[in-house]
Amino acid sequence: MRDTYAKINSLKSFTPPAHWLKIKTIDMHTGGEPLRVIVDGFPKLNGNTVLERRNDIKVHQDHLRKALMHEPRGHADMYGCLILPPNDDEADFGILFLHNEGYSSMCGHAVIAITKLAVEMTWVKVTSPVTRVVIDAPCGRITSYANIVNGKVSSVFFHGVPSFVVALDETVEVEGLGTVTYDLAYGGAFYAYVNANRLNLPLIPENYNTFIQKGMAIKRAVIEQSNLVQHPFETDLSFLYGTIFIGDPVSDGLDSRNVCVFADGEVDRCPTGSGVSGRMAIHHKRNEIANGEKMKIESITGSVFEGGVVEEVKYGNFDAVIPEVHGTAYITGQHEFLIDPDDPFAHGFFLR
Repeated sequence: MRDTYAKINSLKSFTPPAHWLKIKTIDMHTGGEPLRVIVDGFPKLNGNTVLERRNDIKVHQDHLRKALMHEPRGHADMYGCLILPPNDDEADFGILFLHNEGYSSMCGHAVIAITKLAVEMTWVKVTSPVTRVVIDAPCGRITSYANIVNGKVSSVFFHGVPSFVVALDETVEVEGLGTVTYDLAYGGAFYAYVNANRLNLPLIPENYNTFIQKGMAIKRAVIEQSNLVQHPFETDLSFLYGTIFIGDPVSDGLDSRNVCVFADGEVDRCPTGSGVSGRMAIHHKRNEIANGEKMKIESITGSVFEGGVVEEVKYGNFDAVIPEVHGTAYITGQHEFLIDPDDPFAHGFFLR
């Protein structure tokens, strides 16, 4: 018995067979929202741009997305990213975003986290007091900035892609809810923004399952009844990503609260960076925020992003803005995930 315990103390690392796939990740969170950063072991993707590689992973490697996002390695609300080569020499790297349903076009919480990680890992040249990181995402090029204090990242902010309003005060008929009024905006992804007060829906954790039910019902109804979700340049970006409920803040000193339901019923733990970007376009369109002004928006967990408008730009036929979003992220672990080809659940399963 003592020999067994001694052997346990001396052998604490499993050596997998050579034919098993080994994928290494660094796990993080931004405002409570997880991010699994794939750093090694993922098969090479074909294509010359992030969007081309996004199409390739959908066709040839989607089973690995499921393996890393779904159970038993992940869960219904897991989120991840894959680091890729940049589209050209003007960017530091490219990035793909992974979730329970597929691949999103933009993710602000992932941009914040990967910027911190790029600095902490010295993947980029670190300069104080601010380090600039240029990232190619499916939605376009994003410039991110890490604030450096005593050699460490204290916070991050990014300038998103042009964000614009498609429609204000649109209505849709939703089963069980009746007529729902929403704003449709793009902040790297398209969202339907709904006033939660009009639905008598307090934005508190106790309503978690209700958010999923109503958020997905609204999303499906907008998809079925509207043809407004059209990106001006990229067909691959022309899809409704989620529903964002907007309400009064719970914490003092803040402007409002967001709860975002996206993909296949995921509930964002953070205020949603691309969602905040779209909100900046909406508030600017309504003359509720001017260039240089800031808003503090909290999430279902109470984490806070600060959003603002950097400048106004023309984007196709849209009057758009360049949003700025501030937040911070933390490293939670690093893993080597093993894919045993004989495992019947090797590529994951999905239960909520």
